Amino acid sequence: MSDLLRLRPATTPAMLAVFDDGATIAHALAFEAALARAQAAEGLIAATVAEHIGVVCDELVIDPAALATEAALAGTLAIPLVKRLRAALDRDGAAAVHFGATSQDLADTVLMLQAKAAAALVLHDCRRVTEALAVRAADHATRPALGRTLLQDALPIGFGLRLAQWLSGIDEAARRLARDIDAHAAVQLGGATGTRAKWSGRGEAVADRVAEALGLTPALPWHGRRGGVAAIASSLGIVIGALGKMARDVALLAQNAIGEAREPEVPGRGGSSAMAHKRNPTGCQIALAAATRGPGLVASVLGGMAQEQERGLGGWQAEGPVLAELFMIAGGSAEAMAGVAEGLEIDGVAIDRNLAAAGLGHDVGESSAMVTSILQDFRKAADAVRDTR
Repeated sequence: MSDLLRLRPATTPAMLAVFDDGATIAHALAFEAALARAQAAEGLIAATVAEHIGVVCDELVIDPAALATEAALAGTLAIPLVKRLRAALDRDGAAAVHFGATSQDLADTVLMLQAKAAAALVLHDCRRVTEALAVRAADHATRPALGRTLLQDALPIGFGLRLAQWLSGIDEAARRLARDIDAHAAVQLGGATGTRAKWSGRGEAVADRVAEALGLTPALPWHGRRGGVAAIASSLGIVIGALGKMARDVALLAQNAIGEAREPEVPGRGGSSAMAHKRNPTGCQIALAAATRGPGLVASVLGGMAQEQERGLGGWQAEGPVLAELFMIAGGSAEAMAGVAEGLEIDGVAIDRNLAAAGLGHDVGESSAMVTSILQDFRKAADAVRDTR
């Protein structure tokens, strides 16, 4: 069964690929290969056995549908996957594979690998949004426009300040997500009760080697400690909300009676099945739908934090699908609003007309100085990120 008609309108092909069955299986096999090689490096299993496990992990072909059916019965992906892996190995390899690890080690590590890849997509498109807004904000920093509070005409502002405020909110949210990914996209490796009991005191070294091989942050076992996953989910919710703020404003500005800004014309986008004259803000629609769904998904992750003792029942098992959905809608929102920002049409005639009709003058206060300050902070933060790479 395919559900692309439900998923694709809300996200991107690249994000779908991050979480598809093939990617999940590939990450799981990469975890097993990295674990074997790390244990061999620490003298826990033979190097020849580890290399054989790695080769089989690279070459093993698994039918996702059959694996899914078995995982549904077993309660975890690891059990049927490791069973298949052992069946493809010789006796020594079968005895050594997954040595001392537990199913949650595999599941959490796979989820963090996907989270890191997915966050890179979201952050890339957020950067497209903010770079485009920075140019427009500078261009319109001194243009007087009608400000609106509580959906009513208020005092004038610089039109560029409105754009700079969108930029600031999205950039701040994106930087928070980047920090949380760096801190919390961590390897999970602790064994049955998180004690690394079978590894002869070499557990920390093994975990560090696995983290390095997979490009994840080293960490002590965190099976029952879900604050890192909750932080990533919360940061995603804030990104989605910040993009939704911009989308709400663009949609309001695009109303026929206002007409100060609108989405770019894109073939096949924004039409109506019943009214040929309409130009619907469907990029904003994607972001606003995400902003509607996001808070409930974040709440689901937060609600699962009270996990039982060393490894919980039902809480962490709920996180994978929810976090995947959060990344899906965040990716769709960021990509849609990147297109809106890069092609945003600003109608100076409409801005001037609406301001004149309100009869509230042209004093925009310190709007221009605030735009300058926001853009300076934005560039400084971007330079700091580049300097750390």
